[in-house]
Amino acid sequence: MIRITIWNEFRHEKHDEAIAKIYPRGLHAALAQGIAMPDFQIRLACLDEPQHGLTEEVLRDTDVLIWWGHIAHDEVADEVAARVCRHVNAGMGAIFLHSAHHSKPFLMLLGTTGNLTWREDGGNCRVWAVEPAHPVLQGVPAAIELPHEEMYGEPFDIPAPDELLTISWYKGGEVFRSGVTYKRGYGRVFYFQPGHEAYPTYYDPHILRVIQNAARWAQPVIRRPCVCVHREEPLEQLD
Repeated sequence: MIRITIWNEFRHEKHDEAIAKIYPRGLHAALAQGIAMPDFQIRLACLDEPQHGLTEEVLRDTDVLIWWGHIAHDEVADEVAARVCRHVNAGMGAIFLHSAHHSKPFLMLLGTTGNLTWREDGGNCRVWAVEPAHPVLQGVPAAIELPHEEMYGEPFDIPAPDELLTISWYKGGEVFRSGVTYKRGYGRVFYFQPGHEAYPTYYDPHILRVIQNAARWAQPVIRRPCVCVHREEPLEQLD
């Protein structure tokens, strides 16, 4: 089983009637239902739970953490964000969706501002698969057509990614590195842009397939702390 924790602020859905109609049980619940597979064991966590639902025990029992955030990044406790990063460095996979480019764990892991250009105009978006042979893009068409999506555009202040998997094009002419991967410590990180809360993006089967694939790709290869070891005795005799 791949143990997946889906984390969501769960704020928009509580306070905005239009968004609640799209995701009545929350974005995280829609994602859980949409990516469900027989070998996925999924739990949900939210900002307003104690320790934001991300206790040491929960993260220790999580193979892949999926994170969605937007309007309450500053409310995430620094110690919880640091705990997430420590587990990623120790091998836990992490998938950051849409506005999670400004989340504390994402910024801690990447070390940049995560800033970009944006516009919410409801225009269409075309997500192009740049590396169709990559495991994250298996079973996904050459271009995913989304009738409505918030525009995210370059420049995107992230380190040069290990892999650029998707580039998105928007009606206004902008382009965006919308699917990128990183390795941090022993852990794998994937950022994927589609998923603005005002649109039903997380019901699109191709978007869900990308997230499913990413969860399989990001699952730990090994799981152990990254530590600095003082070796008293050499492996071989020194002169």
